Amino acid sequence: MSDGKYFGNSKKGEISELQDELHHQREDKRKEAVKKVIAAMTVGKDVSMLFTDVLNCIQTNNLELKKLVYLYVINHAKLQPEKAILAVNTFQKDASDMNPLVRALAIRTMGCIRVDRVTEYLCEPLRNCLKDKDPYVRKTAALCVAKLFDVNAELVESQGFLELLIQLLSDSNPTVVANAVAALTEIEDISGRKILQLNPSNLSKLLAALNECTEWGVVFILNSLAQIDASQLDSKEAESICERVAPKLNHTNSAVVLGAVKVIMIYMDVVESQEQVKALCKKMGPPLVTLLTTKEPEIQYVALRNINLIVQKRPSILAHEMRTFFIKYNDPIYVKMEKLEIMIMLAAEKNIEQVLNEFKEAASEVDVEFVRKAVRAIGRCAIKIDKAADRCVAVLLELIQLRVHYVVQESIIVIKDIFRKYPNQYESIIGTLCQNLETLDEPEAKASMIWIIGEYAERIENADELLDSFLDNFHDENSQVQLQLVTAIVKLFLKRPKDTQDMVQKVLNMATQETDNPDLRDRGYIYWRLLSNDPEAAKNVVLGEKPLISESTINLDSSMLNQLCRELSSLASIYHKLPESFVSKLKEVKKEKVKKEREADGESLLPQDDRQPAASVNIFDLDSIGETLPPTQPVAPKSVNVMDELDFLSGPSPSVPQSAPKEVWLQADKGNGMQISGSVNRRNGQAFFDMTIFNQGGAPLNSFAVQFNKNTYGLAPAQFPNVSVNPMQSVEASLPITSHPSMFNPGATPSPVVQIALKNNTGLYYFQVSVQLLSLLAENGEMGRDEYLALWKGIQDEHFRDIPLPNVDPNALQAKLRAANIFYIASRSAGNQQFLYFSAKAGETVLLSELALSPQGVRACTKSKQPELVAAFEHSLSLVLSR
Repeated sequence: MSDGKYFGNSKKGEISELQDELHHQREDKRKEAVKKVIAAMTVGKDVSMLFTDVLNCIQTNNLELKKLVYLYVINHAKLQPEKAILAVNTFQKDASDMNPLVRALAIRTMGCIRVDRVTEYLCEPLRNCLKDKDPYVRKTAALCVAKLFDVNAELVESQGFLELLIQLLSDSNPTVVANAVAALTEIEDISGRKILQLNPSNLSKLLAALNECTEWGVVFILNSLAQIDASQLDSKEAESICERVAPKLNHTNSAVVLGAVKVIMIYMDVVESQEQVKALCKKMGPPLVTLLTTKEPEIQYVALRNINLIVQKRPSILAHEMRTFFIKYNDPIYVKMEKLEIMIMLAAEKNIEQVLNEFKEAASEVDVEFVRKAVRAIGRCAIKIDKAADRCVAVLLELIQLRVHYVVQESIIVIKDIFRKYPNQYESIIGTLCQNLETLDEPEAKASMIWIIGEYAERIENADELLDSFLDNFHDENSQVQLQLVTAIVKLFLKRPKDTQDMVQKVLNMATQETDNPDLRDRGYIYWRLLSNDPEAAKNVVLGEKPLISESTINLDSSMLNQLCRELSSLASIYHKLPESFVSKLKEVKKEKVKKEREADGESLLPQDDRQPAASVNIFDLDSIGETLPPTQPVAPKSVNVMDELDFLSGPSPSVPQSAPKEVWLQADKGNGMQISGSVNRRNGQAFFDMTIFNQGGAPLNSFAVQFNKNTYGLAPAQFPNVSVNPMQSVEASLPITSHPSMFNPGATPSPVVQIALKNNTGLYYFQVSVQLLSLLAENGEMGRDEYLALWKGIQDEHFRDIPLPNVDPNALQAKLRAANIFYIASRSAGNQQFLYFSAKAGETVLLSELALSPQGVRACTKSKQPELVAAFEHSLSLVLSR
């Protein structure tokens, strides 16, 4: 009979009846009663009052009944922890039972009961089960360690369970290996530090386990392989790993397939043999295509987002699979959009005909946004593939003939970009475009059409009439249209001055006298002065040759793309964002436990001295270091200062930072001929933006002004240097930068990027600069011990980061950090660890850090009243110490 009968309607007096049945002499009756209790619990009824009665049934040799009782105990132990202790003896007895299923069941149940008093009794059975002769018990115990770590991390570390778990990586049973990897991965997520260190021995065990463990075990192993630094391997080792992983490309589980693709993508970067790389790419294509054959559109979308990243990095993998991405009539819009993007990436000269046919068909869909994107895709293909431009323009003209207003408008926007890419090649279609002027009602389309008329005014007989038609509603137009109209009429005047004097006078009057838009007014004044002072110079500026535009199908920079390829088959690969931007690495439980450890001024971390009361221990006492550091340690800072004073005799002081190499901040095609290269440097106690301004335009650049957007560092600019840049010349300029409280952006995600608006006599330009915190650390960041201690105690929020630098010399560490304006304050020792304390200052923000040195590496604990700067300070510490 089905177990559905247990979920029937409850009867009057059910609880008392269940109590009687739970105490029945016959075991089968007791089992029936426990099933009824479990059914009631499942549908949400309160059966907690039966806890003791159910617990009495735990002493049984019937495995089914024991499982049912354990299930009940797991769900109700939190509500009645005192009574849950009564089951501990049975758990311990079952953990040493002859039957491995019973042993595994007992240890699994104890791990699931999240009660501290029960956890205390779990250690010895868990240790025995981790060494059990049966692999089923060992694999269960491995997962139990991760559960215990989430409840009591300190207990797991003190009992040595992490070491036992790492030993299981070399187990002979592949399922045990997979569960050990899964447990260590979970512990790493909870603790926020690296624990799983793979070496050649356990690496070979992981690769061997791939073929024998369960599919989800394979996923965990593949994810762990993806975390290895492939650059540390040689070509042969990377090739061997790819060959061992390649068979998993044919797995039925899509998570396994994407995991295998991820590992192969990472290790292919190290493989030197191009033939081997081509062979691997050929193997990856069919499995990725298979992922798209599923009926569920959500899975298709996940696969497409991952394929988007894969194609950006290695388009050759799917270069021959274009048809796979053709649009289906029943595809949801989000799948269609993603397929469209991938088709643009895969478009090439050999397949452009079928791609354009697909885009043309897509442009006849009913969804307006999708149609717009399809039309833009045609234009992007024209710009991307020179030899396909003619065919793309022909398709766009066919679409214009359809007279669908949003198709026409999007086509005109696209054709404007094609004209910019291929000047003086497709002017014959201008007449067709002009016939559709009356259908334009969107600002971008109007602005594009006006640009075309102004750019080719000498070839359009009635250009003045066409532009004049826009002047009637000048004040009602969007600012984008107004700006383009002013420029187009000035171009027309420079090409046909006799016919258009009144028109240019009219538009400049409206732009300068009748508008509140500062950008429009500035442009009007610039053109007015150019035309009145030097018409030839105006002609060179306005009608000068413009840089060609280009189309890049790579949406992400190479660094971020490589990081995202390590996150294939995760949420990061769907969002196309790095995990740290939307996932917190440390759980609040862990942070609370660390805070508790550091209460009472760190007394719990220090060895007690019988000669000194615990209450008088000072964590910044240099004498607490003992013999582990050289005796000259206390005077090290003073000797460093002396050397800094004398070092001028032999050369530049190492504490003086060298100028960083300059990067291009603003491209000439985005700066109207102005290119800005720069770097962020510090000298004489001040941070500077050191810039090289190169004028590739035809007019001098002057009247510079600059403004920063609110940013993580709170940076603000000083007055921009008074410079003037003549055409085809460059000028060096140094912009002092300071920190101001009103410039902080506390609500935003911390970012090293500073957004900048730069204005000069030619217009307003926007760009952004990535600023490293190291260049902002001040020379006055050193502070006294008492001040440091008071500030440390006053900041509750702590942040941790592990830096893999084993066997660090404390003296060398202090010297490195001091050279970067990170100052040593004090130190102490506890066991085999040494703790060094440092301070730094960025603007008015004080940054504090405790570095815990151990044979395994360095762990940084960082605090600041400005938490937005903590991540950048951690990165700076890691950067300096890794030098």
